[in-house]
Amino acid sequence: MHPVEPRRTALALGLALALSGCSLAPKLELPEVPLAESYKEPAPWTQAVPADGLPRDAWWHAYGDEDLNRLQARLVEHSPDLQAALARYQQAQAFAAQLRSGLFPSFALRADGIRARQSETRPPAGQSSPRYYNAYGAGVEATYEVDLWGRVRNDVSAGRLGASAVAADLQSARLSLQAQLADYYIALNGLDREAALLADTVAAYDRALALTRERHEAGIVSGLDVARAQTQLETARSQSAQNQAQRATLEHAVAVLVGESPSQFSLAPRSVPLQLPEIPRDVPTNLLQRRPDIAAAQRRTAAANASVGVARSACFPAVMLNGVYGFESNRSSDWLTAPNAAWSIGPSLLLELFDAGRRQARVEQARAVLDEAGAVYKGVVLGAFREVEDSLALLHHFGNAAQSERSAVTSAQRSLDFAMNRYREGAVSYLEVVQSQTVALAAQRNALDLETRQLRASVALIRALGGGWEG
Repeated sequence: MHPVEPRRTALALGLALALSGCSLAPKLELPEVPLAESYKEPAPWTQAVPADGLPRDAWWHAYGDEDLNRLQARLVEHSPDLQAALARYQQAQAFAAQLRSGLFPSFALRADGIRARQSETRPPAGQSSPRYYNAYGAGVEATYEVDLWGRVRNDVSAGRLGASAVAADLQSARLSLQAQLADYYIALNGLDREAALLADTVAAYDRALALTRERHEAGIVSGLDVARAQTQLETARSQSAQNQAQRATLEHAVAVLVGESPSQFSLAPRSVPLQLPEIPRDVPTNLLQRRPDIAAAQRRTAAANASVGVARSACFPAVMLNGVYGFESNRSSDWLTAPNAAWSIGPSLLLELFDAGRRQARVEQARAVLDEAGAVYKGVVLGAFREVEDSLALLHHFGNAAQSERSAVTSAQRSLDFAMNRYREGAVSYLEVVQSQTVALAAQRNALDLETRQLRASVALIRALGGGWEG
């Protein structure tokens, strides 16, 4: 080789490497989302202090129930939905690693041996050119794409951001499953408390039926009172059976959620009321940083932005650096020797001149994907604010309703006591007792239901805020 040629090759390589800092990806601009300084709905906010802090992965401890804590631990270890989300994250990581390998040269070991026959009329065939010959070769080949336009780097960036988005998806799936489990458990607790109420009601109605039968046998009241008392008792028993049916199906749902067989899973009834947690004060801007689904949408937008750069780079020449070092010979013996050594090194350039608009169409497609990702991001953010506002409204109004319902329970119980006393005195018929019993039971069940719904709304709020909080 002429001594000037290595210098030219080195100069070309240096120029190519200097140009490799370019990138055709547009500047990332996230869609503007209107942000308020505070939430619209009134909230049961409390000032956060260190003693009230809960890690984001243990927010359910605020409800003060050990059974719920144990179920949450089983969820993380055995939930098939969570395992599937983890597998998707591992797939994304592996794909990102595949793309990242494009930043480095690739090396391959080649070895071949052939027996060939040349055409008699192949130019420049002649008498000195053998018709039959052997060819043996072995060597190392190296290939490296000079990233002039940032195609490889943007591809790697898109893969990395995609994996990061799936990691946020994993966090979001974990939070959703944990919130769903807490919601199921709170609903179960509400049914258990209602079951205890109905059991007390059945016992009270049974005593009332015995009273009416005694009065009927004594000739004080008619059989109509006995029939009414019997109806009330059977209605309460029916409500109790319906309660158990709801509890059974909900218990089965909890079993599947934590990766257990419904046929082998059971939760002992627990009628102790759960405590309503105090949620620290927060502001809407923090929501963008706390919600994993918002983070996932933002990273997918950034990945789509990088993909635009990848598509645009296809409109420019691709430069490859190729190198080969090895041995070639027409003999099968002693061919791995210095005289048979062969090598080559140098760049190659490829520019596609005509493709009937294929590359431009890919650029437009990438830009449309970017627009879609931006719109999805904005929708996720607005949906997150809606979820927070919904949960705040439910907590506030259910709290007011529960307070009024507790007053109604007190009044209804007082009315029932008056009706029973008057009935014993013979001042009224049993119809007035039945009416008072119906109102009292309905008020008690409504009060329990509102307390349960308020607890479930608190779970929805914590999930909407992105999990627990640190004091």
